[in-house]
Amino acid sequence: MTPAAEQVSRIKKKRFLMADRCLDWGTKIVFLYGFPVSPGIYRLKGRIHRNPACERIYWLRFDALKMFSMKVLPTCILICFFLATPRSRSQEVLQWRGADRTGLYNETGLLPVWPDGGPSLLWECDKLGNGYGSPVITRDRIFVNGELDTVSYLFALSRSGEILWKTAIGKEWTLNYPGSRSTPTVVDSLIYVTAGMGAVACINAGTGKMKWSADLQKDFHGRLIGFGFSESVPVNGDLVYCSPGGADTNVVALDRFSGKIRWISKGMGEETSYCSPLLIRLPGKEILVTFSKSHLLGIDAGTGALLWSHKQNSQGDVHANTPWFEDGFIYYIAGDGNGSVKLELAADGLGITEIWRNKACDDLMGGFIKLDGYIYTASYGTRQWYIQDANTGALVDSVRFDKGTTNYADGLLYLYNEKGQVGLFKPAGPKMDLVSSFKVTRGTKAHYAHPVINQGILYIRHGKSLLAYNIRNSETAK
Repeated sequence: MTPAAEQVSRIKKKRFLMADRCLDWGTKIVFLYGFPVSPGIYRLKGRIHRNPACERIYWLRFDALKMFSMKVLPTCILICFFLATPRSRSQEVLQWRGADRTGLYNETGLLPVWPDGGPSLLWECDKLGNGYGSPVITRDRIFVNGELDTVSYLFALSRSGEILWKTAIGKEWTLNYPGSRSTPTVVDSLIYVTAGMGAVACINAGTGKMKWSADLQKDFHGRLIGFGFSESVPVNGDLVYCSPGGADTNVVALDRFSGKIRWISKGMGEETSYCSPLLIRLPGKEILVTFSKSHLLGIDAGTGALLWSHKQNSQGDVHANTPWFEDGFIYYIAGDGNGSVKLELAADGLGITEIWRNKACDDLMGGFIKLDGYIYTASYGTRQWYIQDANTGALVDSVRFDKGTTNYADGLLYLYNEKGQVGLFKPAGPKMDLVSSFKVTRGTKAHYAHPVINQGILYIRHGKSLLAYNIRNSETAK
């Protein structure tokens, strides 16, 4: 049994988890300002009090009342409070759909119009194996997942497309649409990756050496879903989050340096549903927002407590789009669920109120962009693009360009459809106008991966190939 599995087993036996381990003192434990103390020291009528702001728990244990007077105890608690203050979260995170998971890329000086035939192809790397996950681009490296002979690998490439190394992660999904499904998350010198059959790993970005690994099925009682595990895991401070979808282990937070469990959330006890979560930061609270099979979940990112949920009134389970948070409102599009929905988040983060929903807006996995009061997204059913009023939820226009992914950079929308066409569109409030287009002719299998824009280069993953197109405006560069 792996260390992670042993932790889960201990949790089920003792029913109490704090600071990566279970403790049993043989007496009832109560809490004072978030810290456990012997009931002989301070009784609170048997209630358990927690401090959700504490990310790390320090234990106070007193063997006899005579050892500490009640004058000393508050001082100890104050000291521990400062010790338990979460670390700064100022580190740079490179991840799925850009820095904040919105698909908005902070790029300037890009081509306003593409030449006939599209922008020039700088290079192609065609040895990545099967896959639909996007690359992550750092200052001097590119990281992307791929499947070779049923095994999932993390590939490290130079910025010119040469493979530097590859590291096996675990068994990859090889049934329907075989290949890698997720995007790596890079934080400083560490990379966090997942594989379709449930492997989760932390890998050194310089050497490719694995630091730790876990298995969502074996270690966390996760349940395999119809297209394999597809989450691109988020990182927050010292934590990395993943969604096994177990009945009692629905969402799990791990110490990102060791892989040890920090908390477990039962959520709604449902299977997971392909979503790469969003992290919302409020004053005094951080909320992990993700989907399980039939619910949107809001989970306290520090403690794992379920804060609220929003039920999906359908039998579908493909809720792959990352939600969007802006100005106190959560937007999500779940084509297999409620469609497009706007929720108002309470100021304290503890509740939600539905503002509108529109079932006709039914994108499954292409993402969406919100700009100046309008939402731009594809339709799974009609295979076209919709423009939606973000204030009312009404669909105000549509554009025929087949269905696919939506990104934005330098004032323009980048649409990549399932026929391999890439379109450059000018958003104009309730409309969007085609500026240029070209077709991706290299690569293999389905056109599902979300493009990435970085330093004037458009990266498109098409099956075994990663393609790099030059979209830098040379006139602006002069």
